[in-house]
Amino acid sequence: MSHGTDVEFESQRFSLITERALDGLRAMIGVKISDTVEPWCYEVTRDNIRHYAHGIGDDNPLWCDPVYAESSSHQTLLAPPSFLFALNRIYSGYVGGLPGVHAMWSGAATKWHRHLRRGDQVGTEAYLKDLVEHQTEFAGRAIQQIYHVDFYVDGQLVAEGDSWCFRTERDTARERGKYQAAREAEPRYGYDDIAAVAQAYREEQPRGAVPLYVDEVAVGDTLPVMTKGPMTVTGFIAYAQGWGGLYIRANRLAHKQLQRHPNLGIPDRFGIPDAPERVHWDDELARRVGTPRAYDYGPERASWLTHHITDWMGDDGFLVEHESQIRRHNPTGDIVKITGTVTAVDPDAGLVTIEQTARQQEGELSAKGSAVVRLPVRSTQ
Repeated sequence: MSHGTDVEFESQRFSLITERALDGLRAMIGVKISDTVEPWCYEVTRDNIRHYAHGIGDDNPLWCDPVYAESSSHQTLLAPPSFLFALNRIYSGYVGGLPGVHAMWSGAATKWHRHLRRGDQVGTEAYLKDLVEHQTEFAGRAIQQIYHVDFYVDGQLVAEGDSWCFRTERDTARERGKYQAAREAEPRYGYDDIAAVAQAYREEQPRGAVPLYVDEVAVGDTLPVMTKGPMTVTGFIAYAQGWGGLYIRANRLAHKQLQRHPNLGIPDRFGIPDAPERVHWDDELARRVGTPRAYDYGPERASWLTHHITDWMGDDGFLVEHESQIRRHNPTGDIVKITGTVTAVDPDAGLVTIEQTARQQEGELSAKGSAVVRLPVRSTQ
């Protein structure tokens, strides 16, 4: 057993984005992906729904209480719309190509055709849709990988969406030091700060069984503010428990994963190759890829945005479309406030458009969202 020094550990160089690897990816555009990792969930079950909902801090009884759900107009438990992340890992950021290059899940544009209901068995199909090159403040050159995924129940298309990751060179991101100030000024909270967060949580609740009719909504209306945080590693792990993560494996299965993908493992301080996903709980690795501390999951934040919508729309609302755009990392210690404003109303179709903004405690933009919700239309009889 060798004993490397911290200096040797820090001098390790990560993989670069190469034209050869990009050419290989371009050849896969539009090709159905047949060899992929199995999803965390194949079925929409009582436990799977609850574990996922609790992972985003959502205790809506329509997802979590069978007695309540069976007495609702749906007559069964529903899954939150973002449960799709547990049903397909590609939709969640399991990206191919560019081995050893960091992947950051950065957004999704999704359309739902019906609710996911308890007992549904879900199949999926996916393909690489496009590659787009960007110049970023965080890491200079970045490659946006966009995938399309369709979700089926008994052959019926129930949801479809594009999701994307940005691939960045870890060394470049670290050397640019975008988050240096955040490293040097970690947030600290006193009693009054935590009490204010607690009060915000006490004021939150899903609308529930009282219908929100489209004629009650007008352009310019604002949604109740939703709080997420302060960010903790415990919270990130809670999400991984419900969502399944991308590379979280143990013992023999971890060994098999590294055999299949040799460039996946990044040595920890003991020299043990481990999953890059540990940036979400390992401050040391998070700093090595250019971020200040361990940070949240992208799909987790997209799920917070849809949670904000479902709390507002109530049991009889239906989320038709949602787009999320992740704009920065949320490291441990951050508090995020999600706001929303109604920007369009179609009273005949019952459709409402909402624009969302999520900002952290210093006012920096964390994420943006855009939703189309179908609300019940009041009967005129």
